[in-house]
This record gives sequence, C-alpha cells and structure tokens, in this order.
Amino acid sequence: MCGRFSLTTQKQQLEDGFGVALGEGILPPRFNIAPSQPILAVRQPEATRSETGNLPPYEAVLVRWGFIPAWVKAPEQWPLTFNIRSETAAEKRSFRNALHYHRVIIPASGFYEWQKRKNGAAQPYFIRPKHGGLIGFAGLMETWSNADGSQMDTAGILTTNAGAVLKPLHPRQPVVLMREDFAGWLDVRNNRPKDVQELLKPVMDDFFEIIPISDKINNARYLGADVQEPLAEQPQAAPDKGNSQLDLF
Repeated sequence: MCGRFSLTTQKQQLEDGFGVALGEGILPPRFNIAPSQPILAVRQPEATRSETGNLPPYEAVLVRWGFIPAWVKAPEQWPLTFNIRSETAAEKRSFRNALHYHRVIIPASGFYEWQKRKNGAAQPYFIRPKHGGLIGFAGLMETWSNADGSQMDTAGILTTNAGAVLKPLHPRQPVVLMREDFAGWLDVRNNRPKDVQELLKPVMDDFFEIIPISDKINNARYLGADVQEPLAEQPQAAPDKGNSQLDLF
C-alpha cells in the first residue's frame, strides 16, 4: 500500500528519467506527499509528437492524488481512492476506462510504510531504491468534469502483493515500473491492458532498502526534510499476526 511518498530529486533528473519537460519552479522538493494533494503524473501526449521535433516523448501534468471516475456525479461522496488494486482494475467499472486509455507513471524518490511496534504504536519506515535513483509508480488517471464545465485531473497508484522484503511491513506494495517498461506502459494506443498485465508485479527483492524513521511523518502538514532521518536504534516490531489492511478497490 502507499499512503505517503516523497519526490525530492532535481528537475534535470526528472526530465531525463521520464522523458518530459518541466516548467521552472513547478517541482520544489516534497518530503511528505499525502492523498488529496497535487502530484506529478507522466503520460503519453494525446497528439503524436514528430520524430524530428524537439519535444520530449511524454508530458508531465499535475493531478490530484485521489482517483475519481469520470461518471461520478458527486465527487465529495466518492471515497478517497489513492491506491487501486492492480489485480482487479480491469474488472471494475471505476478503473476499466483508465486502464485502457489513461495509464500514467507517478515519479517518486521513495515512499512510507508503517509497522506495529511492541508497545502498540506504529513505527514508520522510509522505503527507497537501495542503489539510488527514481521510482516510477504505475498509475491510472481520469479527468472528472463538473456540470459547470470545470474539470479536475485525478490519479491513483496501482498496487500488488508485497515482495519478500516489504511483506513484513504490509501485504501490499505499489507497482514499480522499470525504466525499460515505461514506453510499453504509457503506449495506450497500441498496448491493451492484457499487453501490460505482466508489468503489474512486485519489484525484485533487492530493489528497496527500508529505513526506520521518526513519528514526524505521521503529520501530513509536516514538510521538513528531517522526516527521512534514520533512527539511531532499530525498533522492535510486534509479533506478526497478519495484516488485514488491504486496498479497498
């Protein structure tokens, strides 16, 4: 599952890593991104870009982290859908259209997860690539239109069963796309959901490292970089009795 993440990399790294062009000042470092906030999504442009032009292959847009299907009439009555189960997305009316036509990649530097401690409190962890670099979460995007003509771009992060390294923290994890799979995932003109289904799997076990951090991350309004500082001592986890907190969609 993914309820918080960070995006703190330099603008040039993002542009090079995801094949986009970003405006000046669009991306200050963000260490504690929470659902309902604006996030960056990378998508295939609606118009085919010329092979001889200077435009990058993909475009970056700001969207609300919290997917709303286009057919919803009252978004305030729709639950905050920031995670989407990849295994059933093709079967659900809410996500079927987006999986066909509006697949996106959500850039991140790392994400956060919590594990119950012996004292009953939840110990937060920062999860990031072991060898550095950026993460590309598989996501779905939809544009919700109001009766007055206003629109809101929204997105959610696809999840899958957690791999061996992350499973002790939570049974679910975000779907992470390898860079060589970006083009196939984003190519909604030629690749149907069945063509990209094999990408919706746990990342290899040695991809992530898990860092115990302080409780500062629990406050969604706390934005300081020190939320990622490692704890001096390793916390003691409670005995594993199974974790039933799964995605709802």
